[in-house]
Amino acid sequence: MVERARGMRDLVRAQAAESEQIRTMTPAIVEAMWSTGLMSAFNPAPAGGVEPSFAEMIETWIEMAWQDGSFGWVGIANLPSSFAAATYLPDGGFAEVFTANHNRVTMGGQFFPNGQGHAVDGGYRLTGSWSFGSGTGHAEYVAAGFLPMVDGEIRWAGDGVPDMQVAVVPRAEVSFKDGWHVQGLKGTGSYDYSIDDVFVPHDRTFALFTREPRRGSSPATRMGMMPVTAAGHAAWALGVAKSMLDDVSELAATKFRMSDMAALASRPTFQKGLAHHVAAWRAARLLVLDAFGTAEAAVAGGDDLTPTLRADMRVAAVFATDTARACAEWAHLVAGTSSIREGSRLERAFRDVYTGTQHAFISEKVAIDAAQVWLGVVEDQFGL
Repeated sequence: MVERARGMRDLVRAQAAESEQIRTMTPAIVEAMWSTGLMSAFNPAPAGGVEPSFAEMIETWIEMAWQDGSFGWVGIANLPSSFAAATYLPDGGFAEVFTANHNRVTMGGQFFPNGQGHAVDGGYRLTGSWSFGSGTGHAEYVAAGFLPMVDGEIRWAGDGVPDMQVAVVPRAEVSFKDGWHVQGLKGTGSYDYSIDDVFVPHDRTFALFTREPRRGSSPATRMGMMPVTAAGHAAWALGVAKSMLDDVSELAATKFRMSDMAALASRPTFQKGLAHHVAAWRAARLLVLDAFGTAEAAVAGGDDLTPTLRADMRVAAVFATDTARACAEWAHLVAGTSSIREGSRLERAFRDVYTGTQHAFISEKVAIDAAQVWLGVVEDQFGL
């Protein structure tokens, strides 16, 4: 898995600036993701995937984000989107979307239920607007979260929780807005989009929080979208931070700050800072691997994915993100003016990390929700 991504290093580095300029991945990078097998690798086997373990997914995402933040972000957008659709779509929808396209399906979008699907015979009339549809710049199908409406009323899943569904919609039926002008992650094609009264059959919808796979046998397929998404965010932040720590370590041998007679690498304060932040990064990575690996092993052994296990994974993702941000900030500061020049990996990674870590999926509210489960304040938080 990791080798598939590592083999793209030269191409991604050479085309990172162009991806930012066109505000989505270059066609060459997208094609390489297909030719290496990376684009479909996370899918269940019937959709051309290899059903990797969480450790394999995490290390692959770290590698992709280390190469370039936008490339890594596309990895945590396109790969989980097609994983979810291929795993949870009913048979008719799977045949229409995957089998009919020989499993060559690139998918992105926004899973949060910002749309409304009015129930009609055979499916829904879907209308809504979604922001930050990551990976949609080169996606043939777009995921769109929605709330089913029956006779003008929200359909409930029970216990005060609305039924949240995801529709899989062909690109031709989606209207895109050219609003992706941002500080970082410029090359991710994270366009805003809307859908206006489009019919979506039941077979091209699935429940957002389902953990009942129709395809695939890996534990991940029985854990649902939330853990896979959380693992992606954690790995992405770790990968970008690692690139900055590695780059500033390489720079330190030849970097002289104004009025300093010695290279940055010889300064005790730099040495101490490097030791601290590399250790923090390694600790965060191990926490992520432990939390997700423990939950995966429990599910593989036939146990339920308990609220505590889900809270453990989400907290690990938040902690890794916070740690990665601190590592990135330190690397940016000690690199001095070398980190502010447009086009350098340090400059691009710094913009990317401060854009990607704004995501609600790894916000402080997530940590609070998880802590409430740990403390017994609530029995469960359905969004974890």
